[in-house]
Amino acid sequence: MSKRKSGCNIHGILLLDKRLGVSSNKALQEVRRLFNANKAGHTGSLDPLATGLLPLCFGEATKVSALMLDDNKRYQVVIQLGVMTDTGDREGTVIETKPVPELSIDDIQACLEKFTGEIDQVPPMYSALKHNGKKLYELAREGKTVERKARRITLFELKLLTDSQALAEQPDQLTLDVFCSKGTYIRSLAEDIGHTLGCGGTVKELRRLEAGQFNIENARTIEQLTEMDQQSLFQCLINVDKPLEALPAVQLSDEQTICIKYGQSLDFLPFDQLSVNGASASPERRQGTVRMYNDAVFLGLGEMLMDGKLAPKKLFNMSNESV
Repeated sequence: MSKRKSGCNIHGILLLDKRLGVSSNKALQEVRRLFNANKAGHTGSLDPLATGLLPLCFGEATKVSALMLDDNKRYQVVIQLGVMTDTGDREGTVIETKPVPELSIDDIQACLEKFTGEIDQVPPMYSALKHNGKKLYELAREGKTVERKARRITLFELKLLTDSQALAEQPDQLTLDVFCSKGTYIRSLAEDIGHTLGCGGTVKELRRLEAGQFNIENARTIEQLTEMDQQSLFQCLINVDKPLEALPAVQLSDEQTICIKYGQSLDFLPFDQLSVNGASASPERRQGTVRMYNDAVFLGLGEMLMDGKLAPKKLFNMSNESV
């Protein structure tokens, strides 16, 4: 029996512009095969209906993927008014239709203002949230509906991109720019806006433009990646510690690095060794989670304690092929 060819231990983040009609996991596996990567994961899925920014984490970057789930997101969404589906998007079964009232730009702006800021949102049944250990979408596919608790989310910006001419030509469609906190369901937002306008609504198109500090302008499509040679592919990878830049950084000597790698705490004074983006950390930043480096090598995350000790928290093994 021949041995299975092993993959590569690559470490970094790739920004994918996910195409329409594929799941986030399928998109991840396609890119993973291009890199022949041993370990990979994504940072929050996009529905097959949705396109746009999907950060993919390889190797040790998977250790920061959970932190990236908490990032704010920006979407562009097209809402189909007068139509309601069981899934909240156009891929679902139509369950009700209503005539769309004559709406002005002012009417729509007044509606959007009601949703701007902190609001309570009820998650949709077609979601991955769990009820008694079972995912809601599994229950929904069985024709079951359960009560869901509303969750507090924040819509930082909710802009109408449809102008008067576009509204006159297609009075049943609205295009919005949505900048929101984690946990926001755009499908629920589309439904709620539609109900407030008196006709219901569902998502027709959805595209993610931003996730935390990352932007769609720096993302590549699977077609672009497929045409690249191996060197060009590796140049697309973003450093593992890029999402952690807001955390203070500390530089360790070779001796300190050995101690940290063995799980030992260090006496770490004076505090002026802590920096954020090259500047000394303020007093209030001198406790808590920090990034640890030995020269330019990222070692992982540590914890600055009140007694001036530095304790290892999450170590990263940046060996073999890495970024």
